[in-house]
Amino acid sequence: MPPQLIAPTVRVHASFLAAMDEFREEGTAASPRSNLARELRTWGDRWPAAEGFAEYVDTVGGTSRDERVGGTVPMTTLWWVAGDSYLGRLTIRHHLTPSLHAYGGHIGYAVRPAARRRGHATAMLRAALPYARHTLGIDPVLITCDDTNTGSRRVIEACGGVFEDQREEKLRFWIGAGATGGPAGACAR
Repeated sequence: MPPQLIAPTVRVHASFLAAMDEFREEGTAASPRSNLARELRTWGDRWPAAEGFAEYVDTVGGTSRDERVGGTVPMTTLWWVAGDSYLGRLTIRHHLTPSLHAYGGHIGYAVRPAARRRGHATAMLRAALPYARHTLGIDPVLITCDDTNTGSRRVIEACGGVFEDQREEKLRFWIGAGATGGPAGACAR
């Protein structure tokens, strides 16, 4: 089964745990601005139990249309899954705060370390752009990446991202509805 973006599900529990171990091993939990890092710190001790994982899926799954505690904007969380294999995640923030405008953008994504360099990030972003535009009404879409993350920059540019500027360590790109990205109007790897 080819990978697809889906709402978070308990079906991929074992694969999700293995992916989180990979993220921990690479040091992701130490990142101060990352949603994934925050979730590793907040939920990591509850994920192994089926009940804790189900609670997590209910909390982050799908779309939150309300402002969340701490000023977090409404967002949609989707997972990149092939069968029962968790490959990555993507979050679409429905609007931008000043901080998100400068550093976070509308879309954030992460591919588990063992699945990187196989085109998953490009495919995830390609799948998310129409959803952001047509379902959530976000156009253009702001996406940022660290200035040292060459792979993410290539993904964003392959999907039509146009560089605007750099703010501290973050590169900022806009992708509008007219972006075609790559050959024949599709994002290239």
